[in-house]
Amino acid sequence: MKRFLSTTAIVVAMGSTALADGHTGAFLDYTVTSETDLFASELIGMRIYTAEEEVDAAAPTTDEDRAKWDDIGEINEIVVTREGDVAAVIVGVGGFLGVGERDVAINMGDLSFMREDGESDQLFLFVQSTREMLENAPVFERAKMDDQAIANNAMERTMLAAPQVEREGYSVAEREQLTTETLTGARVYGANDEDVGEVSEILITDGGEIERVVIDVGGFLGIGERPVAVTFDELTILRNEGGDDFRVYVDATREALEQQPEYEN
Repeated sequence: MKRFLSTTAIVVAMGSTALADGHTGAFLDYTVTSETDLFASELIGMRIYTAEEEVDAAAPTTDEDRAKWDDIGEINEIVVTREGDVAAVIVGVGGFLGVGERDVAINMGDLSFMREDGESDQLFLFVQSTREMLENAPVFERAKMDDQAIANNAMERTMLAAPQVEREGYSVAEREQLTTETLTGARVYGANDEDVGEVSEILITDGGEIERVVIDVGGFLGIGERPVAVTFDELTILRNEGGDDFRVYVDATREALEQQPEYEN
């Protein structure tokens, strides 16, 4: 699951002078205008096109125009600064370069939103570039917590004991049997097989070992989830006989996990 924004705590001081005066502060009576506005969720997954020849981004695009474009990939993530500005659009570039997909960062201001010619409202995202520019673009990598940050995060919470779990057709998975691919997205279960969340991120040490596991707890349809980081030693991970299904167990209820310190990367 892709995450766009970190959870933001909004504290409302009930009975404050501002509220008493009827001011709404940060809250807007806002109406989305389809001609000018886009939801960030709509951008995630959209394809990005490019061409080496100059393109008039203000002009409507036709089928003939787009036949000359190259599909370079799709938007995987949008990075927002703490001031609320879009710092970068992260695009997964793959087949166009003839190599495995890699993420590159594009300046939001360099993206053009081009409409299809005619009465259609379909949008196409275009960036003026060359093959050489894409091949030389720096690979975007998510920043990882350093060892001290991991240690500090661990000190802020009470460690849990790994539960003793036995399930028919499953056995305890060893570290060497686990990868980030097999664990990311796995469901996490608490007492009495209560579904408490899912694994959203794996934190790896410099030596390549799984150090901590980030669990998205609570929420509905990906909204309102609270990321909590636990150590690998606090979990029991079961693997089925076929080796294609993993179940993650933690000795805590959903309510108890929601009280844990929120993980911030």
